[in-house]
Amino acid sequence: MTPHNELRLLPWSGPDGKPCFLSTDDTNGYLSRLADNIEAIQLGLAAKLLDHASEELSNEEADPEELRSLATELTEALRDTLRVAESRGHRLLAPGPDTRADDTMGPTLPAAAFG
Repeated sequence: MTPHNELRLLPWSGPDGKPCFLSTDDTNGYLSRLADNIEAIQLGLAAKLLDHASEELSNEEADPEELRSLATELTEALRDTLRVAESRGHRLLAPGPDTRADDTMGPTLPAAAFG
């Protein structure tokens, strides 16, 4: 069995907003578990923020400054969610130690999915 040593995109940024990566074979190590927990928190917060945004957008008397703040928070949540999706997607498509070469193709999307 060969070790699976792919770089994992972590759910936080480093200095100057640069991405952080983890190189490990241990998916149950401290940093891997910490990243999993932070991803779960980020996704949970994004879901709550989406619910809040839906409520605010249906309020015809919503304060423009509050809507601007909400848009900023939604942008941050979307950025975090996309980072989680990228990280998880990369790990799903990476061949594992027992994966045959012809099994590494991920699901395909129809061309119409891209506009």
